[in-house]
Amino acid sequence: MFFLFFLSLFLTTSLHALPGNAAPLVANKRAIDTSLLQTFRLMSQYASAAYCSNNFNSPGDQIQCGSGNCPLVEQADSATVLEYSKTETLTDVTGFVAINHTNRAIIISFRGSQSIDNWLTNFDFGFTNTDICPDCTAHSGFWNSWVDARTTVLPAVKAASTQYPSYRISVTGHSLGGAIAPIAAAQLRNQGLNASLYTFGSPRISGPKLSSYISNQAGGNYRVTHWNDPVPKLPLVTMGYVHISPEYYINKKNKVAITEKDFQIYNGAVNWRGNSAWLITDIEAHRWYFTQMYTCADAKIRRGVTMLEGVDVVAKF
Repeated sequence: MFFLFFLSLFLTTSLHALPGNAAPLVANKRAIDTSLLQTFRLMSQYASAAYCSNNFNSPGDQIQCGSGNCPLVEQADSATVLEYSKTETLTDVTGFVAINHTNRAIIISFRGSQSIDNWLTNFDFGFTNTDICPDCTAHSGFWNSWVDARTTVLPAVKAASTQYPSYRISVTGHSLGGAIAPIAAAQLRNQGLNASLYTFGSPRISGPKLSSYISNQAGGNYRVTHWNDPVPKLPLVTMGYVHISPEYYINKKNKVAITEKDFQIYNGAVNWRGNSAWLITDIEAHRWYFTQMYTCADAKIRRGVTMLEGVDVVAKF
C-alpha cells in the first residue's frame, strides 16, 4: 500500500517537471452566481486561518491570520459565545469553531497537514468502518481525526446553534482539513443540524457508499478544486477511493482573479474531467485557493500578527 501511495505521489507531483504540460479535457462552462463566489472566498479564508497557530493553541483570544490574507474575516462583526481547547491527540487534528455575526454563520474550520502526526494520518489510508451510515467505510486516518475532534466540536456547534438558531452552519477545510470536513458535516447533519460543506483541495476520503451518502445529504456540498492540484487525485481510484459530488473546478492558473465564469461543475463520485483530467500536476495549484492557503505555516508567523477583529473563537480543538 505504501508503494502505491508513493507511486501515486510521484506521478501527481513530479510530472510537472516534464515538458509539454497538457491541458484538461474541454468541458462546457457553468457559471456560478456572485453570492456563491463570495461565499467560496470567505470559506477559503477561514480554511487558511486554521493554519495559524494563534487560532488553535491559545483559547480565549480572537482569530488571527497572516497580514492581508483574510480580509473578509477581518471586516466581519462578531462576539465570542464560547471558547475552549482540546489537548493534543494522536492525529493532531486541529481547528476552531467561530461565530460570524455579519454573515450570520457558525463556522467550523479544520487545518491541513502541518505536523508529523498529520502526515502519519495521511499515510493511514486503509479503510475503516464508520458510524455515519450502514456499511460506510472511510480513509482510516481521516475518520480517526474526526473521532478525535468530535467530542469537542459537536457540543460546541450545538450550543452555538441553540443560541443562534437562525445562523447557518458551515464546515470548511483545505487539504487534510478538507478531508475531515465532509465527515464532520455528515455527522452534524445526522444529528439534525443543517450544515453546508466547503472544501478546498480535498483528497478522496471514502468508499462509494459513504461518498453517495454525503453527496445526497441536504445542506449543500461544495468540493472546490483548482487547476492541476495533485492532492484531489489521491488516494488512487484503483485503491477503492472516490470523491463526494459535485466538484467545483476552478479553471484558472495560480494567483489570478477568479470570476463566476471560471468554474466548471462536474457530478459523480468518479469523473475524469475537471481536476482529474490533468496528467501533469503542480503542487503550487494546491497552495492557492482564492488566497495563499499556507501563509501562517510558511512564514511561521508569531503571536504578533494582525488580529481578525471580525471573528471570535467559540471553540478550539
